[in-house]
Amino acid sequence: MQRFQLVRREDVSGRSGTGVVAEGVIFSDGTAVMRWNVAPYSLAIYSNMDDLIQVHGHEGRTVIQVIDQPIPPEFASV
Repeated sequence: MQRFQLVRREDVSGRSGTGVVAEGVIFSDGTAVMRWNVAPYSLAIYSNMDDLIQVHGHEGRTVIQVIDQPIPPEFASV
């Protein structure tokens, strides 16, 4: 499991602002859960990070900053 932040360099929608606008978790199966840091603080679940970036990446204006290092494979199933 890895934590991440959604960092928006430019707010094309005019709603979420810039900087760290959301935070989330990537589970070991690739599922990503993200919660917005701005009202209405909605929560979204994505099958994978590619889907999340496709929706929220805004053509490179938003990046994912991973906080945690991945668990080494030899420990992932423990």
